[in-house]
Amino acid sequence: MFEAGYRRIRRRTAAVALAAAVLTATAGCGDGDPPAADDKPGASTTGTGAPAPGALTEGQLTARSFTEGEKVGRYTASEYTLGAPLGEEYTADPVVCQPLVSLARGATAYAPSAEVHRKVDVPEEMTGTTVAVTLRSYSTKDAAAVMKALDTAGKECAAGFTEVRAIAKATYLTVEPVKAPAVGGEADEAKAFRFTVLDVKGKLKLYEYLTVLRSGSTTLSFRGEITGTKDIGGVPQEVITAQWEKFSAGDAGDGAAGGAGA
Repeated sequence: MFEAGYRRIRRRTAAVALAAAVLTATAGCGDGDPPAADDKPGASTTGTGAPAPGALTEGQLTARSFTEGEKVGRYTASEYTLGAPLGEEYTADPVVCQPLVSLARGATAYAPSAEVHRKVDVPEEMTGTTVAVTLRSYSTKDAAAVMKALDTAGKECAAGFTEVRAIAKATYLTVEPVKAPAVGGEADEAKAFRFTVLDVKGKLKLYEYLTVLRSGSTTLSFRGEITGTKDIGGVPQEVITAQWEKFSAGDAGDGAAGGAGA
């Protein structure tokens, strides 16, 4: 079950995440973190808190995301009730690898205007596959820049890096590019990776997969993992296909900027 392992730490509640953030601030462990997106150029807002032109709103992303209890093949979608996964408290050493950990605010020079998170799993399978699905909106230019940062991270961090939190560290042994999945419509860009990660005791090899698609001003991120040493072989195709189709249907339905034609 690996209760003491790193994968379980990643799924702690928001209360634990808050405590970790406090510990980080108290211990002064943020020296190596990337600067906040507000201090960098290219943040996907107008400066007034309003979304940048072409960026979908949180409401639009929500309408295009999985809903609570929605069935996706053998999987079920749900909302994260106690905070989003892989938030700002997850950092990488070296910093260039941060996009592989999470595209949360601060991971790149381009802060999302809005984001929506969903969890997809088989609820009765305690150690089964879990997919964290996140939709983030930017301006179209910034979304493309985020994908470039992800590509750079994949290349520069191929030999591994360290994921750092106040209460744990994880060693990524390798970052390998894998074939991006086919979707029902052409994504503007697609990146996919396979991670080999050591557990916190440094004995067991765990495997994760990350797929990120870009459609105009929106990125669709899928991170698949399992509590155990099994290699799941990739993010389940049915999850990616179902979310892509639901997102694309929103483009056709309201013509909002940020779809594949944006």
